[in-house]
Amino acid sequence: MRARYAQRGLAAASLDRTTQAMLLRQLYLSHFEARRFRHAHELAMQAVELGVLPDVLYQDAARAALAAGELDQALDHLRMASRRGPASRRAFHAWTLGGTLFLAQRYPEAIAALARASRSGTHDKPLYDAHLALAKIAGGEPVTGLQETIDALAAAPCGQGYGRFILGHLAYAAGAWSSARKYLDAFVKRTESGRVAMGIALEGELRMARATLAKMAAN
Repeated sequence: MRARYAQRGLAAASLDRTTQAMLLRQLYLSHFEARRFRHAHELAMQAVELGVLPDVLYQDAARAALAAGELDQALDHLRMASRRGPASRRAFHAWTLGGTLFLAQRYPEAIAALARASRSGTHDKPLYDAHLALAKIAGGEPVTGLQETIDALAAAPCGQGYGRFILGHLAYAAGAWSSARKYLDAFVKRTESGRVAMGIALEGELRMARATLAKMAAN
């Protein structure tokens, strides 16, 4: 249904760039949710060329590229999102880049990107700080004040949703397995019951969360 309306809208004459970009984005989402990732990527790049919210559309392109198994292409898009986005969204884009690098186990690069997010973050800073701590732990770097970092994220609004993925793994690293199970179970259940596009975009996090839950269940 979404794709049909978007296609009808795109067939109309004299569309302004903003309307055209938003219709292409709806068509992109339809293909992304149907797991037609390469087609979704093409649509996202068409929308980028219109120059409307290019950082948001580069993020869309990155999700499609990543889902299609094109990690380096996805990373290029995320870097472009940071360059083309307004200053108010650069911390978010650095965090997204860092999170993608973290899942790819490219820890030094992840740490560098997450450190940039942490330095410039504002209301989501507890999330960025915690993700940075997790990347350092994974990369074998020392982390100080781990419990304070966990407590700050748990008390912040950004500790909900994606924050539970980070909290679960930090709690696991701290040996607080009961809390880790609680956070990771909540993350998995929320993600599995949420929007289709979000579930696809978070497949890497879901795999990691389930693997960590399985490790705790086996011990």
